[in-house]
Amino acid sequence: MKRGQLPRKPRLDIDGVLLLDKPAGISSNDALIQAKRCFNAKKAGHTGTLDPFATGLLPLCFGEATKFSQDLINADKTYETIVHLGISTDTGDTEGTVVSEKPVPELAVQEIEQVLEGFHGVIKQIPPMYSALKRDGRPLYEYARKGIELEREAREVIIHKLEIIDWHTPYLTLSVTCSKGTYIRVLGEDIGKAIGCGAHLKMLRRTQVGALSLDQAVGLQVLQETQEASQEDKNRYLKPVDWLLSDSSAVTLPDALSMRFRNGQRLSVIKENIPVSGGEGRYRVYEASGIFLGTAQLRPDGVLAPERLVALKHP
Repeated sequence: MKRGQLPRKPRLDIDGVLLLDKPAGISSNDALIQAKRCFNAKKAGHTGTLDPFATGLLPLCFGEATKFSQDLINADKTYETIVHLGISTDTGDTEGTVVSEKPVPELAVQEIEQVLEGFHGVIKQIPPMYSALKRDGRPLYEYARKGIELEREAREVIIHKLEIIDWHTPYLTLSVTCSKGTYIRVLGEDIGKAIGCGAHLKMLRRTQVGALSLDQAVGLQVLQETQEASQEDKNRYLKPVDWLLSDSSAVTLPDALSMRFRNGQRLSVIKENIPVSGGEGRYRVYEASGIFLGTAQLRPDGVLAPERLVALKHP
């Protein structure tokens, strides 16, 4: 530490989930770093990136919640986007360079809906060159910035919902619910190609990740304004660790079984008379006092097998 420099505050063990409304103009990693700094947290990670120009729901996991972040990476996601028809860019969004311009045909909403029918269900997408996918250890966008175009294999994704919110030439506003790995930029470009005029995304906003919704999120500016607030005031923006697992059924164990579960032991729901509310699959596991212990898989043979355990913090 340099002379005259104040010592850094020690990083804190913070567990929980922050539903962040990411602003435009910064990467998901930069948003994570800024949020982590606001909470002075030791450990944090995000649950899948948003493009820098995109805004909306970016769930961030702190401490023990990072053990369950993969669930949200694999979850379905919902977006609102404005597709600017008639202009194509090299990135597929507003940050790119215009590569072509074509007149937009006069289309009724019903005609556009017919085009969109071809994008429902399982479709194939070619990942964009301006993406973080890696080839030979380097992200594709590094090749793209040097003008190098590499061959990419098409991938299957699922479009669960694709609805028109608004249509005023040349702007087509859509709501999209899709599987993991879907590139909305590519979807917009492909819709433009199907119409015959090309397109790029003017706006992209993520509104839902799995069961988590944007209406529960907090903006980065609000967090930064609480920089000097007490830790207790800041923590009110955090959801509990098990918030990520709200889609899973829950099971509560008596104290004796809780200790065995914490130690990684498998439990027979029949022999131990454990009440379960469903069939086989993942469960959230709690002790009698309501403390979240982790997740377990209920196997076909009726055995509850620990999956990911939460490290219990002692005051």
